[in-house]
Amino acid sequence: MDTRPCLADIQAAHARIAPFVHRTPVFTSRSIDELAGGELYFKCENLQRGGAFKIRGAMNAVLSLSPEEAAHGVVTHSSGNHAAALALAAQSKGIVAHIVVPENAPAVKLAAVKAYGGRITTCAPTMAAREEMAARIVADTGATLVHPYNDYRIIAGQGTVALELMEQVEGLDMVLAPVSGGGLLSGTAIAAKGIRPQVQVIGCEPSNADDAYRSLRAGRIVTNDHPVTIADGLRANLGDKTFPIIRELVDEIVLVKEEEIVHAMRLLFERVKLVVEPSGAVGLAAALCGRLNVQGKRVGIILSGGNVDMSAFFDSLLLASGPRE
Repeated sequence: MDTRPCLADIQAAHARIAPFVHRTPVFTSRSIDELAGGELYFKCENLQRGGAFKIRGAMNAVLSLSPEEAAHGVVTHSSGNHAAALALAAQSKGIVAHIVVPENAPAVKLAAVKAYGGRITTCAPTMAAREEMAARIVADTGATLVHPYNDYRIIAGQGTVALELMEQVEGLDMVLAPVSGGGLLSGTAIAAKGIRPQVQVIGCEPSNADDAYRSLRAGRIVTNDHPVTIADGLRANLGDKTFPIIRELVDEIVLVKEEEIVHAMRLLFERVKLVVEPSGAVGLAAALCGRLNVQGKRVGIILSGGNVDMSAFFDSLLLASGPRE
């Protein structure tokens, strides 16, 4: 896909990927609604194949390959969920996936890539190193690069999350989505406003990785050099394909603090019985932080993923239980 996707492209992507992805449910919580002062509808992409929305874009990209392109496989660079998603999509179609990951990628996400048959190559934890290694693999193998977010096929696939949400919940006043590289948020904006032009689309971002917020204020792409945030999936910078869409269609970027993200994760765990990773919880954090007016409104919130490394959590339970007999 060489041109910016429209609603029809997202609808076509939805039909294309439907046999390979879950139509994820929408959950609600009366107690969280009372805290927020509005009606919140959680689109549970943490229950998606691979544990995150990323399989949608990856599957759309893989299914869009020509037979000749597919024969050489695909390559990407990613810190986690897109890596696992592309490996899973490639496995579903029986093609090779080369995955470049930074040395500091979460262990739980690396394990998923390996489980789906991805061929992992590690590199320094910088965007330049990731791009250089991916380019080298493309040159050596002829594989097709599938960028984690700056790709119109990816944007169209990610937009299917909001397409489903708008079908599942009528009359939404707002849709909240995390923003990192911008694939999900730009696809969400195209789909949501294509179906309901008056809906507000809000990007949600950690204060410690606020490149999207600063980019919209500056009117140009502004980058983060070394963002430090618990939301490890939201450390990327906007791309030249995602930024123009976000600048045109997204109403606001709301920044949330680290402790607000943790609080949102805990609420989802305790009240809704959902395991949601930090990046996936920023939408709820934004709805509860007091810097966004959700009073009396119907608000769709995309819980983008649930790939949490539970080792430390369960180790702490064992320590709390005391010494063994």
